[in-house]
Amino acid sequence: MQQSILDPRPSEPDAPPRPPAAPTARDRAVAHARRLWRGRPQDPVWARPALLGLLTATLLLYVWGLGASGWANSFYSAAVQAGSDSWKAFFFGASDAAGSITVDKPPLALWPMALSVRILGLSSWSILLPQALMGVATVALLHATVRRATGSPAAGLLAGVVMATTPVAVLMFRFNNPDALLVLLMTGAVYATLRALERPERAVRWLVLGGALVGLAFLTKTLQAFLVLPALALTYALCAAVPLGRRLVHLLAAFGAMLVAGGWWVAVVELWPASSRPWVGGSQTNSFLELTFGYNGFGRLTGEETGSVGGGGGGGWGETGLLRMFGSEVAGQVAWLLPAAGILLVAALWLTLRRSGLRAGRTSPVTASLVVWGLWLVVTALTFSLMAGIFHAYYTVALSPAVAALVGTGAWVLWTHRASLGTTFAATVTVAFSSAYAFTLLGRTPDFAPWLRWVVVVVGLVAAALLLLHRLLPARAAAAVAVAAVIAVLAGPSAYALETAATPHSGSIPSAGPSGGTGGGFGGRGGGPGGMPGGMPGGANGTMPGGTPPGGTAGTQPGTGNGTQPGAGTGTSPGGGTGRTGGLLNGSEPTDALTELLAQDADSYTWVAAAIGSNSAAGYQLATQEPVMPIGGFNGTDPSPTLAEFQQLVADGEIHWFIGGGGGGGMRAGGSGTSEQISSWVEETFDARTVDGVTLYDLSEGVQ
Repeated sequence: MQQSILDPRPSEPDAPPRPPAAPTARDRAVAHARRLWRGRPQDPVWARPALLGLLTATLLLYVWGLGASGWANSFYSAAVQAGSDSWKAFFFGASDAAGSITVDKPPLALWPMALSVRILGLSSWSILLPQALMGVATVALLHATVRRATGSPAAGLLAGVVMATTPVAVLMFRFNNPDALLVLLMTGAVYATLRALERPERAVRWLVLGGALVGLAFLTKTLQAFLVLPALALTYALCAAVPLGRRLVHLLAAFGAMLVAGGWWVAVVELWPASSRPWVGGSQTNSFLELTFGYNGFGRLTGEETGSVGGGGGGGWGETGLLRMFGSEVAGQVAWLLPAAGILLVAALWLTLRRSGLRAGRTSPVTASLVVWGLWLVVTALTFSLMAGIFHAYYTVALSPAVAALVGTGAWVLWTHRASLGTTFAATVTVAFSSAYAFTLLGRTPDFAPWLRWVVVVVGLVAAALLLLHRLLPARAAAAVAVAAVIAVLAGPSAYALETAATPHSGSIPSAGPSGGTGGGFGGRGGGPGGMPGGMPGGANGTMPGGTPPGGTAGTQPGTGNGTQPGAGTGTSPGGGTGRTGGLLNGSEPTDALTELLAQDADSYTWVAAAIGSNSAAGYQLATQEPVMPIGGFNGTDPSPTLAEFQQLVADGEIHWFIGGGGGGGMRAGGSGTSEQISSWVEETFDARTVDGVTLYDLSEGVQ
């Protein structure tokens, strides 16, 4: 009823306004998408779309045609297959699901691939997809690290582009070696360390995270992960805005986190009863500590890797020296912008400290960024240049984040100080030298885009000349000259990167860039994970000069054209099928008939077959998806199993077939000779038969 105006009762107060409705899940998703697209409010409008475009292009570059490489490095693919079938093999990184022996590295890099195979099934894509995603994550993390240190989205974007298009990075992020995860974790450790410098009250948590990431990197590729430690520790010790005593305490906390993150698995392996776990591949005493500090550690520096095939005695792995990174084996992989990184590091440090003063500049984020990336680059490059042991060109992917970050940061520093005559001169020298060096590297592969080298040098030198005159140019024209300079110095490595992505790679010594020249191929001697002198000048992708021989596969050995060691027992059967037993550097390739034979009655045996060397065993295991014992590990030089142990396994009916051939070709630098003893005993005791050119011995017939 409507109230009368004469009614003395006060009117009821108006109802309070309704509170706004809580945002729905859809509203939150839309808001998050808008923030993701627009980025930070202070960033220019192009910054976030450019980053998303970079990451999308990187993803396409790293995944396009990914399955063309097949099993890639079958040594690791077999271990991934084993880990997808057995959790025990997964934990230890065993080469076969029955757990006879591990790969010669810790297992962390295998775990993402094995989990992918468990989810998606066994295929080339499921093995390699995690590696490609790690590459995209590395580019994104590097962009974030450089942008945060400089405050410039352009600097982060340039660093990300350089990282994404480095040829050896494209190679490793499309391959299944441990280096992809190693680079991601070390980049993450730098990001965490630089974050620790931003706010002293949160320094410990970020340093602990950085230390833990280094520990996980150790579980990826042992002592190579520690090459980044001097950079991390010295940068925090020099640049942190806290008293020295607190800095040391913080670093001790980070060191403790590294020991825990990297040491727990080692402790489990060392304390686990040796009789109930796989043999530690690459060791002579079944000890991971021996593997870490010997074969995979100081032996790499001195050349004294016991159990290595070839090399040894401090020689056999290519020319060492300060110019090794610029030699024919390495330069086309990573060295395109290595001189530019060095010039920009020196120039940017000088400009930053001169402007702020030594006292204030010490704690500058830009200074810290330059110091950490510069120390990473110097320590790693010197180690690779001077190490006398096993060295492969693809190791240099560990240089790519440092090179990319220094180029992005240094170019930004020079651009912000472009009014200075000295800065202009430094920028001109950087562009001119980089263009001329790219002209030289492209000349090493004369059949690959011969026009490109001339475009690079002409555009680069013209841009360098115009940089000297940039103060006479309108602002937009000067910016256009800077863009042209960047395009000129990136054209060469980008072309190599595209060629790398378009080329299938397999075997144990992949190489980036086009084949047929020395710019991206082998100029010295290389080896597989276990170490084998390749001695294959000029080829790329693991092939002989001029590409893959007819009927061959990438990564072939001299004179075979089929991925095997000389005398490895390949051939053509009367029926026309060809079985390839593999060798030290390449996996076996069984025919359908041979695969069917090996898989017969597989449930009745622990191992359907045994073969000398991990790569020989790998192809048969991947084809049958049943355990195949790799006698002697990668090189065939590990004492696993001994002759007596093998004889007992045969007597117990654990192994069905023995496959002749394979192994390391008898070129052993120390190590056990049990694989030869086992092979001789089998040949003397059992009758041989040939299936599609492969020699087999049926061990189920019993000892005669």
